[in-house]
Amino acid sequence: MTDDRNELLRQVKAAMPSLAGLTPELDHELAAQVQTMHLPAGAPVFRPHEACPGFPIVLAGRVQVRRTLENGRELLLYDVESGESCVMSTACMLGNTRYGAHGHCETDVDLALLPRPLFDRLLAQHAPFRAEVFGLFADRLMRLMELVEAVGFQRLDQRLAAMLLGKGRRRSTSHEQLAQALGASRESVSRQLKHFESRGWVRLGRGAIEILDPRALRHRAGGAAPVSAVTDPAAPAP
Repeated sequence: MTDDRNELLRQVKAAMPSLAGLTPELDHELAAQVQTMHLPAGAPVFRPHEACPGFPIVLAGRVQVRRTLENGRELLLYDVESGESCVMSTACMLGNTRYGAHGHCETDVDLALLPRPLFDRLLAQHAPFRAEVFGLFADRLMRLMELVEAVGFQRLDQRLAAMLLGKGRRRSTSHEQLAQALGASRESVSRQLKHFESRGWVRLGRGAIEILDPRALRHRAGGAAPVSAVTDPAAPAP
C-alpha cells in the first residue's frame, strides 16, 4: 500500500474512530474501495432529488446542508465537519431514498466516500461502526427536532439572541448568513439586530457582531424581558 493510501486511511479512521478496529478482511476492503475527493469552497456536494452514491465522511473543512422553503428562502439545517454525521446522507443510505435538501462546501472540503456495498457490509458485520453511525444519526436527528421546534414556536428575536450566544464575544458573520440560518428574511434579521444594538446588547460592524451584554441576550433567548432593559418596548415584528 502506498504512503498516500496509508495517510488516507489514517484520516478516515480518525474521522470515524469505529473503523480503527476492523477485521483484516474488512480493513483490506476499506483500503481498496474508499474513494476521496477535494471540493473547493462553494462547490455543491449534493442536490435535491439526487441519488446518494455512498456514505460521505468529511476529513477536513465544513459542509452546510440547507433546504429551500416554499417562499424561496433557504433554511440552514446543519453544518457537517470532521467527525460529524450528515443525517441526510445516512437517511438516504439506510432508506435507499434520494436527497431532500442540498449540501455545499462552506470552505474547501476533503471528503472520503464509502460505496454503498462497503457501507452495507460494514453496517452488517462491524458492530462498532453500526453503533457509531446510528449514534451520530440519532444525535443529529435530535438537533433537527430542536430546530423545527424553534422555527415553529419561538419568535425571531428569541432565536436570533440564542444564535449569537455561546461562540465568544465576537461573531464573524453577515446579516444574510444569519437570515439563512434562521430561515428568515435579511431585512427582518437586520431590524432585530439594530434593535439589539439600540439597547446596548451588541455592536454591529462590517461582517462581524460584538456581544456587549450576553446576559440580556440570554434573557431574550429564553423569552423573558432582559434585566438590563426592564422598560424596553417589545422587539420589532419580524
